[in-house]
Amino acid sequence: MQYPVDPSNDFGASGSDTKSSTHHSNIKNVDEFSNYDDPLQEKPSSEQLVDLSSEETQSFLLSLAMIMVSEIGDKTFLIAAIMAMKHPRLLVFSAALSALAIMSVLSAAFGHAVPNLIPKTYTNYLATILFFCFGIRMFYDSYNMTEEDAKHELEEVTQELQDKEDLELLQRAEAGSAASANTDENADDTSDLVGLGPSPKSHSSSKKKDSSGLVNLFQLLFSPVFVQTFAMTFLAEWGDRSQISTIALAAAHNMIWVSIGAVLGHSICTGVAVIGGRMLASRISVRTVTLAGAVVFEIFAIVSLYEAMYDA
Repeated sequence: MQYPVDPSNDFGASGSDTKSSTHHSNIKNVDEFSNYDDPLQEKPSSEQLVDLSSEETQSFLLSLAMIMVSEIGDKTFLIAAIMAMKHPRLLVFSAALSALAIMSVLSAAFGHAVPNLIPKTYTNYLATILFFCFGIRMFYDSYNMTEEDAKHELEEVTQELQDKEDLELLQRAEAGSAASANTDENADDTSDLVGLGPSPKSHSSSKKKDSSGLVNLFQLLFSPVFVQTFAMTFLAEWGDRSQISTIALAAAHNMIWVSIGAVLGHSICTGVAVIGGRMLASRISVRTVTLAGAVVFEIFAIVSLYEAMYDA
């Protein structure tokens, strides 16, 4: 006996639906498998991850290279090297780097403000002229200098530091003698008042105890060695070739990355100076370092000229 077939309840259609669902599940599995990373697939290289053509990378590398070729064997380098021989290295390093970092940030900020007053094309041309003149000057110095110039400059900086230390000791001695004389006079004046009231010393003892902690903290943070190293480094860097170059770079490139590159370059040079700067300064060829710096500055001049012509 045959029963009528209900179209709404088609068993054949359910079989086809089962095949269709199986097919879709297989496609889903293939899609999920395709999302897994293939270990044999070529991954991006470090050159692709770091874009050397970006403005930030160029600003950082140019600033770092400029500081490295300018500061090795420079006066600030020698100051840090000599001070580290007589005083704690970490203290000298922190003082010198603080001065150089502040100078670098101020120079970069000033250079960043220049394009607001002068068009960037003109600042690029000005940077080209400065870098070209610095390079020519360093070529001239490297041609005329001898191997004894490094020792002569080292001896000159050493003598300058020694003279300043002698002057400071003399001033301290004079201040100490004057203070002792004033103490004796005050003791004579107060001797007649004994028995009339409490001693002036008892009134001032509490104030001395309260201020002693602050004085010790101030002396720890700003010791004479820290202040001397900071001041000498800051003044030696003022108007230096590296400062003017930092201004020129910040006027034509990214100020933040120029500052970062300059501070990192100063950190490396100052670290080398406090670790073994005196030995390095007495053995390196100043002529070779100066010649390398001249080549780098001429490269900077070419880059700045290209950027000036490209922006125009």
